[in-house]
Amino acid sequence: MRRLANRLKRARGQLGAVIGAVESGADCRHVITQLAAVRGALDRAGFELISTAMRDCASAPRGASAPAEGALTMEELRRLFLTLA
Repeated sequence: MRRLANRLKRARGQLGAVIGAVESGADCRHVITQLAAVRGALDRAGFELISTAMRDCASAPRGASAPAEGALTMEELRRLFLTLA
């Protein structure tokens, strides 16, 4: 989860730079480039979170009669993944 937190902090810093650029009237090309970087950072954070959930699901013991409490089903993982697409 530390990697995820770091990604989100990086995105927060990038978003702050975008807001500052907009407020200062920066060139739209610069703003769009920075906005794309923020979006990419958030996408990667989402994929990191889903990847962690999938890894945890894959490492669950086979033959368990029920998933661990709060565990995501494969369908829930699929839906979460597709929300990032």
